[in-house]
Amino acid sequence: MTPLHAVLCAAAFLFAAKTVAWLIQRSQGNGGIVDALWAWALGGLAVWFAAVGTAPTPVRITLGLMGGLWGLRLGTYLWQRNWRSAEDWRYAKFRAEWGNKAQSKMFWFFQFQNLFTLALACSAFMPAAYREGEPGALALGLAVLILLTSVVGEGLADAQLRAFKAEPANRGQVCEKGLWAYSRHPNYFFECVHWLAYLPLAWGSDLLPWTLAAPAVMVLLIVKISGVPLLEREMAQRKPGYAAYMKRTSMLVPLRRRG
Repeated sequence: MTPLHAVLCAAAFLFAAKTVAWLIQRSQGNGGIVDALWAWALGGLAVWFAAVGTAPTPVRITLGLMGGLWGLRLGTYLWQRNWRSAEDWRYAKFRAEWGNKAQSKMFWFFQFQNLFTLALACSAFMPAAYREGEPGALALGLAVLILLTSVVGEGLADAQLRAFKAEPANRGQVCEKGLWAYSRHPNYFFECVHWLAYLPLAWGSDLLPWTLAAPAVMVLLIVKISGVPLLEREMAQRKPGYAAYMKRTSMLVPLRRRG
């Protein structure tokens, strides 16, 4: 399949996936459901591009397994966290602000997210799926190592936060346990690391520069748009001690605490 046809099919798939997410949130009144379907859909696109690409089989198999594992882990975690839970404050705020137009605006907001999702998929997965030749065993091993590091790290950060919140005595408190003592957002950090895993798969290919766009887009989203700014503005207002936590703890990269 040509790259153009693969992208068009990917766009149609994303439209359908977000439509399903919208229907579920309409029934459940929980816009946070879209986060799980986003991860599953994006992981599915890694498998899709690996299946229809023209690169050597070992490269495409590695690509599909890497993206599929990442999407399956993250999507399942987000689904378990959000399903039948109180709606994420971000979507609840949108719903309140949009009033009687909330359903239509939520639908198009979900679809607007597909622009970034498709950009991530095309820049990360297509260079590997449509490359000529192989990057070599060392590059393949490095790609897998980065991927596993990111998945294990993000999973550990999620588990530590979930365990902290499960303790009644910690209600309303700031989590400073484990990785959260060195980064305010270790889950986001490992999410950014994940998008670096596809660089070795495109090593030696003319398409390598395109792969750099994926981590750049993710860092932009997390640091400047929909991740850290919105979350920290809300947390600083709602959670006592969070402002002080921000001053002594690195925002993204795990580092030694200040003070």
